[in-house]
Amino acid sequence: MAVTQTSWKKGKKGQPTPPTKEACGLGELKITLVRSLVSRPMPQRLVVKGLGLRKLNSTVIRKDCPEIRGMINKVSHLVKVEALEKK
Repeated sequence: MAVTQTSWKKGKKGQPTPPTKEACGLGELKITLVRSLVSRPMPQRLVVKGLGLRKLNSTVIRKDCPEIRGMINKVSHLVKVEALEKK
């Protein structure tokens, strides 16, 4: 799944400012853990935990934000992602 890059404006002291709520309001993603975490590196386990997934075949719904897309890209071989329409 490809991730589109968003350009951040420079804030105080050259620090990038986070995206606005409009950028995160693009819809929702249904994320399902389909592969086991056994023998996976600790960073991948922590990303899956950060997404809110616990057991095999567990499902969560998250907003379609750049942060969530980045987490999905790190563990794309372990999860299945479906885009849900915005209500």
